[in-house]
Amino acid sequence: MKFGYQHKYDMNYHLPCITAAMLATGLATCLAADDIIIADFEGANFGNWKVTGDAFATGPAHGGLPNPWRPELLTPVDGYKGKGFASSFCSGECGIGSLTSPEFKIERKYLTFLIGGTKTLESCMNLLIAGKVVRVAGTSKDLPDDSETAVPGSWNVAEFAGQSAVIQIDDQAWQGHINVDQIVQTDVKPPPGAPKSPKLQLFADVKRDFKIDKRYLRIPIKNGVFPLLLVNTIVDGKVVAKNTIGLADAPPDWWACMDVGAWKGKTLTLQVEKMIPGSMVLDSIEQSDSIVDAATLYHEPLRAQLHFSPRSGWNTNPYGMVFSHGEYHLFYQCNPYNVDGLNMQWGHAVSSDMVHWKESQVLVEPHTPGDSFFSGSAVLDTANTAGWKNGTADLIAAAFTSYTRGVCIVYSNDAGRTFKEFDGNPVKKHPGRDPRLLWHAPSKQWVMAVQAEQGIAFHTSPDLKKWTYQSRSDGFNQCPDIFELALDGVASNKKWVLTSASGDYRVGTFDGKAFTPETAMLKGHPGMAYVAAQTFSNDPKGRTIQLAWPQLDERVQPFSQPISLPNQLTLRSTPAGPRLAWTPVDELKSLRAKSITVGALTLAPGAPNPLAKASAEMLELRATFTPPAKGEVRFTLRGIPIIYNTELQELVVSGVRVTVPLRDGKLDLTVFIDRTVFEVYAGGGLCYVPLRGTPEPAALGAEVAVTGGNVSFEKLEVHELKSIWTDK
Repeated sequence: MKFGYQHKYDMNYHLPCITAAMLATGLATCLAADDIIIADFEGANFGNWKVTGDAFATGPAHGGLPNPWRPELLTPVDGYKGKGFASSFCSGECGIGSLTSPEFKIERKYLTFLIGGTKTLESCMNLLIAGKVVRVAGTSKDLPDDSETAVPGSWNVAEFAGQSAVIQIDDQAWQGHINVDQIVQTDVKPPPGAPKSPKLQLFADVKRDFKIDKRYLRIPIKNGVFPLLLVNTIVDGKVVAKNTIGLADAPPDWWACMDVGAWKGKTLTLQVEKMIPGSMVLDSIEQSDSIVDAATLYHEPLRAQLHFSPRSGWNTNPYGMVFSHGEYHLFYQCNPYNVDGLNMQWGHAVSSDMVHWKESQVLVEPHTPGDSFFSGSAVLDTANTAGWKNGTADLIAAAFTSYTRGVCIVYSNDAGRTFKEFDGNPVKKHPGRDPRLLWHAPSKQWVMAVQAEQGIAFHTSPDLKKWTYQSRSDGFNQCPDIFELALDGVASNKKWVLTSASGDYRVGTFDGKAFTPETAMLKGHPGMAYVAAQTFSNDPKGRTIQLAWPQLDERVQPFSQPISLPNQLTLRSTPAGPRLAWTPVDELKSLRAKSITVGALTLAPGAPNPLAKASAEMLELRATFTPPAKGEVRFTLRGIPIIYNTELQELVVSGVRVTVPLRDGKLDLTVFIDRTVFEVYAGGGLCYVPLRGTPEPAALGAEVAVTGGNVSFEKLEVHELKSIWTDK
């Protein structure tokens, strides 16, 4: 991306955005006979309008907005007139620039328009007279969501009658955009009740210097605050990070802790762009060697207790997962300063067992506008093919998606605690994302699998620096992963599995350049809480271990959501062909605090509940049983129903139905229940159902019952589990 357009003033005049009340009035957009059309954006280009930067491309959008991940599709928009409209999304969310009209004379009392886009003061439409901004419009802070639906807006411009003016549609938001259509001069008065134009307000850049002598800066955060402010972190005169933060002038919802330990002894400057007049928020930021609310952290009511989650902020996909020097490294997409999807960067945690995790520092932070760091992967370069190794620690190389640059590589020589960017970044420029690195031993080369439109492209390299395109496998989307598994555990009969964000996969062969499928696209799992899964590299036991994002829609203070349980993947033969199986790793057994072991048991309809003694927030169930020929076996864990119907050969988990054939007349079942997510395994792992759900606080028990005949249990046990945070 180019960022050629810059503000030419230090103090920026803006008006508050149009409010939801104004939008709700349905301001008139029908043209009267003497209305003057300033722009309707129906042409192939912008005509005499001046374009700067790259946000608006070369002409109006027609029919919809570009879809950055599926270029063959358009994102639909509503409410615009005709076929065209101006949009700063034409080159993607990170485009920056402006669109300025030719000069015109104010000849009517009102200017009306249609407007939509994202909620930010950095994306707005200005009316300028004599070079001064006198009116500003943007999408409203009061709207519940960013909207691609156009809404009518207007300015009262009667006081400027006869004066020359220009309209500037401006987008300086590196994660946001604006859509505008049908700019019209009219004497038609807005409907009664529409609010008048607000008064002019003054915004200015402000800064504060900190002599760093402690580990953290404690920053007050307000969820849902508008506008979000761009905060530059400056050390030695260089911007080392740019983050959009919901700073709290009022009492904060929570405190974000910026790790500044690497700059102890230096002066660090926080510069906030376009601060609200009179704000004292910078004065409330303080240094500390401890985390705020450390005593209650990790024990919040909606915090998962079996699943890892970052201490604060937003998080999504796990990636960069690698084992090195006795530690499992987990990187994950995160926003440490809000509970939404801005400021994308890599969080980092380490563990000796994939169960108990300790957060480390953020891997990389965006330091230029739009340069967010999205999904990727990490590997060990044991042969030092890149030539970056320095010291005795394993050389860890990681590939990530830079929103504005392409695929970039960073590397670490200190067990993943700090990373250095490869000077030759980006190593690939393309519209894809989510690079998955692996070493292909037979061909002695590195392979990068990366999302490319509706497929996965394969590139190869001898040294992680220079990459050559080889092939593409269609039918996949984001977050590719590729790994080799021994069918039924037979080392001489290995197959490759190619998968992507949805969990769907194909089984086939891979020669280091091209994947050849041997199956159709197979459904990975029927659950709704397991997205963008990735596997660990270099597991010391040779296992293929997978983690995923449960995709919970939770934005609670101060954290967002967890990562899945670690699952071991195997490939098993079935009558329909080879299929993936998921089983929870054995390391999870360390969480068992109290066990109710029933053992072998024949349970008749109406018999007492053999699991009545179980009572805990977190539960693990293990059962192997022969169900009645006709009827159902019903488990209820913390109020969550899990039912097996023998006649239908069907498992029903909280309403989700999955066909699970009996094996030798038996069914094995494993269930983990946490506060906000639960995971069910059956049929040797061929059935895996990860689901979202929050049990009622008072529902702590476990129950099993049967209808239609007796059920014979070979194994029946429930374990009350302790929290992974007990040592925090």
